[in-house]
Amino acid sequence: MNFKDINIGLMINQRVLECDIQTSRLCNFFDCSTQDILNMYNSKSLDCEILLKWCKILEYDFFRLYSQNLLLYAPVSADHKKNKENSQMPYFRKNIYTKEVIYFILEMLEKGEKTKNQIIKEYNIPKTTLYKWIEKNRK
Repeated sequence: MNFKDINIGLMINQRVLECDIQTSRLCNFFDCSTQDILNMYNSKSLDCEILLKWCKILEYDFFRLYSQNLLLYAPVSADHKKNKENSQMPYFRKNIYTKEVIYFILEMLEKGEKTKNQIIKEYNIPKTTLYKWIEKNRK
């Protein structure tokens, strides 16, 4: 999975095929035509409300694909603590590390593309977390 370039329409289409859901059921759920469903499959991005409906009917968290993109590719703010203190927005203490993210990080380490210190700094992964991943994946 390439988290850098997400094509949500393709991902939804793949999940529909995996779940073997009929287009007629989707049309009823979304209250739209078959052509509208096909247009969504061909869309690189979708409105959040529509994506939330897809998550519900397909029982899959498509938003997590975007979270992974943020974890892997968004730069770390130098003054993120300051922003957190003044914000009314919810603050999420822990990042979501899926197996794909862990394997991506460990693969970079194994190939020598990045050092442990680079990974810790660039991806804001706690040192203890990285070392736990390394230890668990040696087995």
